[in-house]
Amino acid sequence: MNRLYQSNSFSIAYDIAGIGTPVVLLHGFGEDATIFQHQKDFLKGKCKLIALNLPGTGNSIVDYSTANATVEYLAEVVNELLNHLEIEKCILLGHSMGGYITLAFAELFPDKLMSFGLIHSTAFADCEEKKINRLKGIDIMKEYGAAAFLKTTFPNLFSNEFKKTQHPLLETLISQFSYITTDACVYYYQAMIARTDKTNLLRTAAVPVLFVIGEEDIAAPMADVLQQAYLPAVSYVHILKNVGHMSMVEAPEKLNAILEEFILFSK
Repeated sequence: MNRLYQSNSFSIAYDIAGIGTPVVLLHGFGEDATIFQHQKDFLKGKCKLIALNLPGTGNSIVDYSTANATVEYLAEVVNELLNHLEIEKCILLGHSMGGYITLAFAELFPDKLMSFGLIHSTAFADCEEKKINRLKGIDIMKEYGAAAFLKTTFPNLFSNEFKKTQHPLLETLISQFSYITTDACVYYYQAMIARTDKTNLLRTAAVPVLFVIGEEDIAAPMADVLQQAYLPAVSYVHILKNVGHMSMVEAPEKLNAILEEFILFSK
C-alpha cells in the first residue's frame, strides 16, 4: 500500500486512485486489499477508489490490548480514515467480514453513505453452531498457527470448478495471505462472533444496497442472503453461477461490471 494513516491506537495502510465518486473497498477475513486487485485495476479510472488493509493485515497495525474486538470498532477505524481524507460521503463495498463492517458502518454513520454493497456477506449474526465452530477455529489457530488454519479452510471458499481448474492460482492466494498473524485472525474471529443481527438495518436503509451472491457459496449461502435481499427499499441483487465466496478472483469481469453499474446508479 502506498499511503499510511497513523492514529493513536492503530495505523491504516491504503491506496487511493482516480477522481469522482469515493468508493471504499473492505476486504474479508484471511485477506488483504490485494484480493481486490482486478477491481482496483478496473475501477480506478471510473471513481475515487480507496482500498485499505484493515488493522492486522499488511502494514496496518493495531494494539490488540486496547482495541475492541467488534465490527463496530473496525467501522470506526474506517470512519476515522474517511475523516482524514475529508470524504463526506462514499459508497462502501465489503466482502464477507468486510460486509459485516460495512453494515456496522451503515448503522453508526448512515449519513456518510451514498449506498453500500455486501459482496458474499450476510446481515445475519452467527448462529450458535457457527459461534461454536469459530471458537474451535480460534483454538486451532492458537495451536497450529493462522497460516495452517487458512491453508485448510481457504479452498472451501471457492466453487468446485475453480478448485479443479485453478489449483495453481489457489495455491498462490494461500501463500499470498499466509503472513497474516494468528493474533490478527483470532481478533477478527472474535469480532465476527460478537456481531449482532443487522437485518433491521436493511429494512430501514435509506440508500441502495447491493447484494452479490455466489451460487456455490457455503460461507454466505444463497438461501440466507436471498432472505435479506428484499428487505431494503432499493436492492440490486446479482447471483453468480459456478461461483463460491470469492467472485473477486473467480469471476472478476462479472463482478467488475456489477460494481461499475452500481457505482453509476449511486451517483
